[in-house]
Amino acid sequence: MYQTNNPIIKRKVGLLNLAEELNNVSKACKIMGVSRDTFYRHQELVNDGGIDALINQNRRVPNVKNRVDEQIESAVVEYAIEYPAHGQHRSSNELRKKGIFVSGSGVRSIWLRHNLENFTKRLKALEDKIATEGIILSESQISALEKKAQDDEACGEIETAHPGSLGSQDTFYVGHLKGVGRVYQQTYIDTYSKVVHCKLYTTKSAITAADLLNDKVLPF
Repeated sequence: MYQTNNPIIKRKVGLLNLAEELNNVSKACKIMGVSRDTFYRHQELVNDGGIDALINQNRRVPNVKNRVDEQIESAVVEYAIEYPAHGQHRSSNELRKKGIFVSGSGVRSIWLRHNLENFTKRLKALEDKIATEGIILSESQISALEKKAQDDEACGEIETAHPGSLGSQDTFYVGHLKGVGRVYQQTYIDTYSKVVHCKLYTTKSAITAADLLNDKVLPF
């Protein structure tokens, strides 16, 4: 677990600690309200230069000498569009079979440079290529597009007619305060107006969820 008293990076350190505590990066990112890409950037900085490297995160300049060969980069991008459902390590393994040697982290770095770092973005790149080039799809591409269509249908948007008709509520882990302990944020969003109500608590329970509604939402 990482320790820091620097308020600038306390939230970033809290994200890394939470992921380690839960042993689940996706869940930690969801609780903290950040993307997996943000987590991996923080983790890479800490691995390279310790937690103090998080302070200068936005001022870090990429080292062009560390960039892979253009031919390898092009191959990784083409593979991402050909097999959008494959993760970074599987992509690395399959490319090695073709004589293209790039690590899983190297694949991810290339994806980040080309805005391909997640399944949704790789599918978007595939859809753009279909629209511009009219390519004939492979079985893997058809399967990925069908999966996206099914997911979109299963997670369809809910229409609301007016403010107050439907709200979305969730609990987020904020961090640990000395002398206080764990701090959680109860958040309520009106799905029509997007108005948000928040309140901090030291416990995570149904009682605190109800308290937010009674204390903040209903009076409003």
